[in-house]
Amino acid sequence: MSKSFQSVKGMNDVLPDESPTWHYLETSLRKITASYGYSEIRMPIVENTQLFCRSIGEVTDIVEKEMYTFVDKGEDSLTLRPEGTASCVRAGIQHGLLYNQQQRLWYMGPMFRRERPQKGRYRQFYQFGIEAFGLKGPDIDVEVIALSARLWQMLGLSKVELQINSLGSNQAREAYKAKLVEYFEQHLDELDTDSQKRLKSNPLRILDTKNPAMKSVVDQAPKLMGHLDEESKLHFDNLCEKLDALGIAYVVNPKLVRGLDYYNRTVFEWVTTELGAQGTICAGGRYDGLVEQLGGKATEGCGFAMGLERIILLLEQQSDFKDKLSAKTDVYLCTLGDEAEIAGMKLAEKLRDELPNLKLQLHCGGGNFKKQLKKADKSGAAVALILGGDEVEQKQVTIKYLRNKIDQVTLTQADLALELNKIFI
Repeated sequence: MSKSFQSVKGMNDVLPDESPTWHYLETSLRKITASYGYSEIRMPIVENTQLFCRSIGEVTDIVEKEMYTFVDKGEDSLTLRPEGTASCVRAGIQHGLLYNQQQRLWYMGPMFRRERPQKGRYRQFYQFGIEAFGLKGPDIDVEVIALSARLWQMLGLSKVELQINSLGSNQAREAYKAKLVEYFEQHLDELDTDSQKRLKSNPLRILDTKNPAMKSVVDQAPKLMGHLDEESKLHFDNLCEKLDALGIAYVVNPKLVRGLDYYNRTVFEWVTTELGAQGTICAGGRYDGLVEQLGGKATEGCGFAMGLERIILLLEQQSDFKDKLSAKTDVYLCTLGDEAEIAGMKLAEKLRDELPNLKLQLHCGGGNFKKQLKKADKSGAAVALILGGDEVEQKQVTIKYLRNKIDQVTLTQADLALELNKIFI
């Protein structure tokens, strides 16, 4: 016998019992983006490899180690998208959505990174993101943060913390990098191997190290806030003032730099201690130079992205979360006998016409009354409808309550929709 296939490592199935949680989260995301006036955009999963090399950065971990890249039959280098911002910018430039315009967009879908799978972090993962273009001031930074804060409130996630920082302008950041390199070169023996490699390629990432042995040397490094240009200082002060006005609590984290090269000025992360080492659940900031970098006209940009698997993990830790999910089935229709099977199919379709929001499951596969009621109970339905030969002959149906201690009742099929409407609507 041949060996059965397994899913690719780090790429997981979402099973039927798990789908309601995903539906709940996805519905919440659609509601909140609509309430802020954001429109959906859908981009392809495969993009030209250079799109990510130019946007994310040639020497980032994502480009160097994690992208799924291949050469197709036309000898083009293609990559499964590792993130959504670059694709969104590419689509905006290609279709003329950005120059001299203001756009508020959102997207949701699978992304791919070949990193070590662990709890809440997979090689195929689902990401939700929003991107706002053509808005220069800190008010849009505050709006995208407020949107995410409202989402946590909607989902009932309270153990999250907002961390913010400013990277300054691109020019100020380059000047700061030079200072940082000069400092760390004087402490080479205190840097781990990864940090020594990053020293020439991406020194800001050294500040974000998780190596406790480097805490002292990193803590004493020059602070980015002390090297901001004047305009970026004003931008950040205004950001903080508006967050205070909205009552959104935050912590200024001077080590927060983000792992992608395109960020400037505002950067932020929402973090939690509920997921162990994988504490970041949402991250973003400004990327005012990215559109021009990818071939478009200079256009400001700001946004965030979140991995949905991590949000799912947080939701499932809530003791009462399952109570928020709607039942998979409202009504389970049992039929006894050949004649009742045909009548049951007709009745089920009639009820779906009359009550389009009713979740009705028709029993298939035969079986005695006891077996069918067991299936009805397992379905999670609130009531079972019983249709046997006598009911068919008299054009009646019996309602049996499965979750409440209410006596079963028999009524005419003509009155059934009205009765179910009282129960479920």
